[in-house]
Amino acid sequence: ELPGFYYDSEKNRYFRLLPGHNNCNPLTKESIQYKAMECKRLRLLEEEEKQKKKTARPGLNSSMLLHKRQLGLLSSTSYCRLVHELKVNCMQRRKIEIHSPDSSVTGTNNFKIIVADAACERIFTVNDVEHGGCKYGIISLSGLGQELLTVEMYDNLYFTNRKVNSVCWASLTHPDSHFSLTHWSTLCLMGIAETPGCASLLPASLFSNSNPGDRPGMLCSFKISTAWSCAWCLNPQAENCFSTGLTRRVLVTNVVTGHRQTFGTNSDVLAQQFATQSPVLYNGCRSGEIFSIDVRQRSRKGQGWKAVRLFHDSAVTSLRLLQAEHYLMAADMAGEIKLWDLRTTRCVKQYKGHHNEYAVLPLHVNEEEGLLTAVGQDCYTRIWSLQDTHLLRTIPSPHPAAKDAIPSVVLSSRLGGSRGVPGLLMAVKQDLYHFSYN
Repeated sequence: ELPGFYYDSEKNRYFRLLPGHNNCNPLTKESIQYKAMECKRLRLLEEEEKQKKKTARPGLNSSMLLHKRQLGLLSSTSYCRLVHELKVNCMQRRKIEIHSPDSSVTGTNNFKIIVADAACERIFTVNDVEHGGCKYGIISLSGLGQELLTVEMYDNLYFTNRKVNSVCWASLTHPDSHFSLTHWSTLCLMGIAETPGCASLLPASLFSNSNPGDRPGMLCSFKISTAWSCAWCLNPQAENCFSTGLTRRVLVTNVVTGHRQTFGTNSDVLAQQFATQSPVLYNGCRSGEIFSIDVRQRSRKGQGWKAVRLFHDSAVTSLRLLQAEHYLMAADMAGEIKLWDLRTTRCVKQYKGHHNEYAVLPLHVNEEEGLLTAVGQDCYTRIWSLQDTHLLRTIPSPHPAAKDAIPSVVLSSRLGGSRGVPGLLMAVKQDLYHFSYN
């Protein structure tokens, strides 16, 4: 890079930039970089259309895997992992048609966040509204198994003039039975500028075609300072509790009793996740610190209540515990994704290629399939092998890269329930896409 010049790769020479001499000069560093990124995206999309089958590793194909399996050279775990890897590389994009009882809301608002429930039968959606604020909805995925891809979207009249920072699914035990679970969605909302935010617990039955008079109201809603993250606890020792990551503190609330616990921190809490085997909450901060809290303790003097402490060089944006809960995956604003061993508090693996500079972007871990998925700030969806950190596939966005067009994704082997179809769901702008590896 030369000050005052830009390099044209097509003409293989430098040209002068003269700021102020030409007020209509379209040549800026940003516009040149955007043009190069758009050319790369269009080239990748064209290659994906032409190349129906590809692989991230030389010589990896289904016949070779089956042959090695029959010879006993591959364990069942390795075989399943490599088969999923092969299927991921063969995924093809198809657009999903979204049906809604209210035709006026279909395709009018941009998707911002999509989050699947535990069974992957439904996804909760947050959409940006044209006049500002956000609107909520639930999409049933039962139609994905059909030849014509159609899904049903159920909206409600709730919307907020605040920016939605974090969403997670929750479950409350029905009072009549200990086995009947009613699913709810927990929303963590941030206020605009210095206005206060709020956290809300919405019943999923709000999003249905039933009589509006039969729908329950908002279960829980309270105003708080600027909220960045939320997490629901499934451990019975902290039943019906959810946490909210705020500016310089963590708030743990029991939605049934209303009891609250406050833990002061030195930085904003941008990411949270509860463990399931114990009532322990993991928090990722803007300062780069990751620490855990046992919500059963009462003493909060000093920093002694922090059980595990890990450190990144940049703000931590996402946390994911692996199933055995001995390992924690963390991503930060420097684009680094690290796998931490919680027993030795050491980083054991790093996943290269993720792009992030300032956005709070989630990680998606599919441990059974051995896959890690993340969407970068450059709008590319990347899939890695959990086992050896190999970058398996980079999926370009169907829309030009922009700050308001970063895709939100869900990857599962059972989209639509236990008998569902495997694949990747991608929501970008007003469109929903399905990448099937059936």
